Amino acid sequence: MKKHIYVLLIIALLIPKQSKAQDGAAAAGALIGAAVAIGVGVAAVKQMEEQAELKATEWLLSNYPDLTSFYVKTMDFDGKKLKDMSSVSVITYKVREFTIDEDAKGDKKYIYGDKYVLFGYTSRGWINGNGINFQKVRWHLYDPLEWLNMMTEYVKVASGNKDKVFVEQTLKKGVVVNKGVKVKGRLEIPFRKLKGDMYLVSDYSDKIKLIFNERSLGIFLKETRDLVQIRRGTLISTHNFLFYKN
Repeated sequence: MKKHIYVLLIIALLIPKQSKAQDGAAAAGALIGAAVAIGVGVAAVKQMEEQAELKATEWLLSNYPDLTSFYVKTMDFDGKKLKDMSSVSVITYKVREFTIDEDAKGDKKYIYGDKYVLFGYTSRGWINGNGINFQKVRWHLYDPLEWLNMMTEYVKVASGNKDKVFVEQTLKKGVVVNKGVKVKGRLEIPFRKLKGDMYLVSDYSDKIKLIFNERSLGIFLKETRDLVQIRRGTLISTHNFLFYKN
């Protein structure tokens, strides 16, 4: 929103103070038009985000009946511009179970339990003029163990380090950054340096392949044959949520 405000201020400053009345009116009209366009864009993105969060909740209710008390919170709803959002990406959500404890006075306390992260892998054209086409979204729920297994395989491919136990333990204490895995600011597992047209691949499961290219994590969806690039910030946010107190 700050960026939008700055844009409007710049437009306003470009309106000559001493312009003729008709020129001033035209400039003011252009400013209002820009404000409306920005407002519509922001509102559209917010509406799609809420729509996707509802669909994520419905998917959890349908596929995980054992989850009887949980919350769902959007972690990352692709931040590209509207005109670019039809391309392949991933939507991520924090999911956590909880129980409600009530004392003798009737005061309620929420006790939080197991954590999960829900990924909505999108395919080309997942957003169109009618909103989100959820037939082009593939959902997958990761618990800490599955996430750790996948990231361990990715780090092994990216770094060339085959010591699974060492990689797992390092990941539990650290975080994945551009150059590798860091623990308390120190690079413990460096990634291999590749050129832009080089790829290292792990056939991870019957559903996905893990791709390392230019220090990024790519997930190739076998069903749709789409390659999804996972943002570094998404990796860090997911890892921090699953393995650290918050």
